[in-house]
Amino acid sequence: MWPLLSSCPVALALLIERFMGYPKVIQDAVGHPVQWMGWLISKLEINLNVDVIAARKGGSLALTLLLIVNLSVSIILAAALSRFTWGWALEAVLATAFFAQRSMRDHVAAVASGLARSLEDGRAAVSHIVGRDPQNLDEAGISRAALESMAENTSDGIVAPAFWYALLGLPGLVAYKAINTADSMIGHRNERYIHFGWAAAKLDDLVNFIPARLTGLLFAASAALANPTSGRAALTAMSRDARNHQSPNAGWPEAAMAGALGLRFGGPRDYDGETVDLAWMGDGRESLARDDITEGLRLYDRSLTLLFIVFLSLCLIF
Repeated sequence: MWPLLSSCPVALALLIERFMGYPKVIQDAVGHPVQWMGWLISKLEINLNVDVIAARKGGSLALTLLLIVNLSVSIILAAALSRFTWGWALEAVLATAFFAQRSMRDHVAAVASGLARSLEDGRAAVSHIVGRDPQNLDEAGISRAALESMAENTSDGIVAPAFWYALLGLPGLVAYKAINTADSMIGHRNERYIHFGWAAAKLDDLVNFIPARLTGLLFAASAALANPTSGRAALTAMSRDARNHQSPNAGWPEAAMAGALGLRFGGPRDYDGETVDLAWMGDGRESLARDDITEGLRLYDRSLTLLFIVFLSLCLIF
């Protein structure tokens, strides 16, 4: 990579993807890199998840092969682009495929728009971004689900890719996305994947450890820009409640957002007909509404702007 420009590709990628997203014409023509990763993971799972006794070894092998393929391609591509003066800018354009600023905002805004029409439209919209059962969710449940998803995915889909891209270049970005995609597909604690997806889930926890905490701090800082009291509330909720989440990482951005907005996240929800009672985060209102999604989107927008400014500043300084 370009050592003196290590933050410049990140800043440019964030800027382009935030306003343009992943072009639909490219999506329709060749698909999306994450879809290609998903295809490979599916093929590996079919061929290697065949023996319950050796499932953990099979899953580890599948993850290793996934990383070898993706790292090989990204290293070759990064090396080829580094030969050109403005290759870093072209690399940044390609890297936009691995960020989710635009799509995340669009999906969450669609939940607010759906609730404005009807409860059923709100449920339909939120079902696209959460795994919990939507059919029994009221307006508060739908709003909470949308905000929790946005908080967690700000880390997984934006801050973590930016962190690993800045730290290890294009190969770091691609490797992170491969690990995160594997976790989302096979890192589940059900009968089929509890052993096979063990390596993917553990490695995903590891690579998200720092980014999740940085995302919580990003929300707190962004909240403080508008209201210092909200910023302090975000830090308080994060330091007090984040560790109570069943995930070692998701609680940090979720607790920070809950504190910043004066809300409570967590609590009981249904997955595949089974009720799971999660720890509460934040000490604000439990009765959320559509307007809270709008406020959450404002915090999200400020956070994206602040993140871009951080990387742009590093680019200009170094």
